[in-house]
Amino acid sequence: MKIRQSCLQATIGIVLGLGALPALGGHGTGGPVLSIPSAYAKRLLDEGDRPIFIDLRHQAQHRQGRIPGARSVPLLELRQRYAEIPRAGRVILYCACSPEEIEGAYQFLRDQGYRNVSVMEGGFSGWVKHGYPVEK
Repeated sequence: MKIRQSCLQATIGIVLGLGALPALGGHGTGGPVLSIPSAYAKRLLDEGDRPIFIDLRHQAQHRQGRIPGARSVPLLELRQRYAEIPRAGRVILYCACSPEEIEGAYQFLRDQGYRNVSVMEGGFSGWVKHGYPVEK
């Protein structure tokens, strides 16, 4: 049901020209987390949108495989390296961490003034499970 709800939100957002809408039920301290399904992220790539993927996993995991073109900014280094994340363009965060950790990263970036950031549902494993491309 949650996936269907998220896909519906993304579809409504696209139709209205708003992009993906905030996921219902987000529970970070700074409000709901803007989350998008991996299928929507893949469609952006397919349509030439070129979102900026930020891989929050450890660098060793990033080297083993990542979403094509993803930039590595490990979660443990985010506070020191967040300025490397562009403030323009669509930024999509993903990881292999708990929902609380990815929500914390999202909220941290929002607190730093980022308004162009969202979280990909299912993280890297969700991307792989759908059979989407991975580069090494």
